[in-house]
Amino acid sequence: MKRPQRIAFRPLVRIWSVLPRPSASLPDLVMFSAGLALFYGIVEIGRNWLGPFTPQVEISRRIGALPIYAGYSLLRIALAYVFSLLFAVTYGYIAAYRPRAERFMIPLLDVLQSIPVLSFLPGVMLAMAALFPGHQLGVEMGAVLLIFTGQVWNMAFSFYASLKSIPREMREAATIYRFNWWQRFLQIELPFATIGLVWNSMMSVAGAWFFLMACEQFGDFRLPGLGSYLQAAADNGDTRSIVLGIITMIAVIVIIDQFVWRPVIAWAEKFKMEQVESTSAPTSWVLEFLRHSHGVAFLRKEAIRPLREWIIHFFGRRQAAHAESSREDTAVLWLWRIVGIAALGAIGYSVIRVIMILTGLGGSEFREIGVGLAATFLRVNLTLVLGALWTIPVGVAIGFNPRLARIAQPLAQIAASVPATALFPVVLLVLIRLGGGLGVGSIVLLLLGTQWYILFNVIAGAIAIPTDLKEAASVFGLRGWERWRKLILPGIFPFLVTGMITASGGAWNASIVAEYFHFKGATYSTVGIGALISAATDAKNFNLLLAGTIALAAVVVTTNRLLWRRLYRLAETRFKLES
Repeated sequence: MKRPQRIAFRPLVRIWSVLPRPSASLPDLVMFSAGLALFYGIVEIGRNWLGPFTPQVEISRRIGALPIYAGYSLLRIALAYVFSLLFAVTYGYIAAYRPRAERFMIPLLDVLQSIPVLSFLPGVMLAMAALFPGHQLGVEMGAVLLIFTGQVWNMAFSFYASLKSIPREMREAATIYRFNWWQRFLQIELPFATIGLVWNSMMSVAGAWFFLMACEQFGDFRLPGLGSYLQAAADNGDTRSIVLGIITMIAVIVIIDQFVWRPVIAWAEKFKMEQVESTSAPTSWVLEFLRHSHGVAFLRKEAIRPLREWIIHFFGRRQAAHAESSREDTAVLWLWRIVGIAALGAIGYSVIRVIMILTGLGGSEFREIGVGLAATFLRVNLTLVLGALWTIPVGVAIGFNPRLARIAQPLAQIAASVPATALFPVVLLVLIRLGGGLGVGSIVLLLLGTQWYILFNVIAGAIAIPTDLKEAASVFGLRGWERWRKLILPGIFPFLVTGMITASGGAWNASIVAEYFHFKGATYSTVGIGALISAATDAKNFNLLLAGTIALAAVVVTTNRLLWRRLYRLAETRFKLES
């Protein structure tokens, strides 16, 4: 009689491979149950959002309230991410293919990403409350828009940079095969930009958690959520609640990583531009689970594919009709001219109003702004140098090793998502005991908020390097610095520039929480433009807030024009991946 084969001890993943396969209907049952739960949650939240406005919401610090607060915050972040993705793709596409518009859109993007969330906060909240008077929906949408302002800019920069880096032969192939707009977008542009967009999406969501405390609580506007829970705990010096809130946030981030980002990363691997398939591609048990679903296969066959074909034929007919007609639509042209004139008039009126407001400020306030700008400028640049020193080698190591990425990527998401203000009490106490002050502590907090932009972009750049180039480097015996100089640095350079420019803007933005902090009824601050903006917001000094924001934006735009724009052009010309 044949003895049964002995199964040696294996890790959990290997044990899972020898267990019986689940029934084919199990994925459909799970997805149906998840859909019902999602529908119930939308109904309950819609009932709350459409109800009357309640400004002074009492934030409970009970453990039982944490799952509900986490759900509210997660919904706001998800809605803001959908808006951010649509905006990033649309804005980046227009800027990449309209040279005239690009001259205005990219500097405008520089300005917008440099404006701190607190500078958007008063106007957005008051405008949305006035738009939906007496309804909770106005304040909720205001919070969603504020989260949007904290996560959209690096996604837009990433998509724009990817479109500018598409190899020439891919564009020529699209022209030869006479692709219409939709085919070119769906089969060339979007796949080429997917890897960078995915990793910047993870960074954007992490940044949304970072600024959640500011977005869910402003004066009389307070919303139930994980951010307001952590803010209430910090205001009362409740260390236990702070720890519980951070643990809940980490749990939510891990769940999102397993059910959203890991499947998306594994799915995006097929868009990697290479001729030799990688032997160690990332995997996801959720993606494999969905691939066994009959419901997903049916939906893709009966709904997604017909819709995609219809869109292709629709744009094909429009392109043919446009090619046959050589006349310009004068009505549309004049409409755009009228819109442009109206926009210029609104901008001119706004500039005049701003000048009138600035003339009301005194010389001492302008000196305070100048000193604050200089101090924050030094901190931001020191932060970029310190962040790049460790994120570049670590990001390359993670991008080149999928096994390491499976462990390090969720850890990086967790670290990037923890709000600086939640960690600030610990950092502040440690620095006081070591003899440092808030000046040093602000640099630590800026690192906590901005180094991840560099890390995630470097990981995306390392992943995007084709496997055949890596194998060619090994065949030619490139090692050490030669491998970095001829393969790694040129390969990650476009992504690194995107990471550095978004990290620079993020550092200026994060200065509002790194240089000014409330804890146990006391205010801790240091010299800097972020502290000035935060103090002006607390004091409702909107004239000083406006002046500080304009000065900050001017410095960021000048730096971008003198340094980062030139590096972008270098990435587009010298380090583009093409033959």
